[in-house]
Amino acid sequence: MGDDVHVRVKVFSTGGTIEKVYDEHAGILHNSPSRFDHILSQMRLPSVQIDHHGLMGKDSLDMTQADRELIKESVEAALPSFDAILIVHGTDTLEETGELLCSELKDLSVPIILTGAMRPFEFRDTDAFQNIFESLIACRLLPPGVYCVMHSKVLRFPGVSKDHGLLTFVKSGSGTNVTNTH
Repeated sequence: MGDDVHVRVKVFSTGGTIEKVYDEHAGILHNSPSRFDHILSQMRLPSVQIDHHGLMGKDSLDMTQADRELIKESVEAALPSFDAILIVHGTDTLEETGELLCSELKDLSVPIILTGAMRPFEFRDTDAFQNIFESLIACRLLPPGVYCVMHSKVLRFPGVSKDHGLLTFVKSGSGTNVTNTH
């Protein structure tokens, strides 16, 4: 796509750490209304048309199979109308959703990207802004497929998993520092 061409991105937010807020009264982090629009408001995106839909506001550890099916069905319905799909997801079970999408959605014509954050957007040392920014660039550049985009890496499903020691995602068999899109 050329520099002046708009890319149409459908964004589904599902909750996860990226969207958690700190409740000072209760002393806990919880998912509240989506933070995605607030993140976007801090970016210059003149050639990106974003249609955001909050599917749910759950920690990914609380997601059910029915939730993953809702994500899959929502992605399927959006595929014909957009140039890319971005799913903002909790990192603890992002790989399960990515594997489901990879195995059940065939003959894709656009990239489907899953991203999230290890630290909430509201935290000073968050990785949320970086991961959203990188994912929006990937929406413009990647060929059709299902991907995890985080921490300056593009990893194509299947075989993507969270490395709990390094707090990032890796591709099975590719080592921890290798970006692999195939």
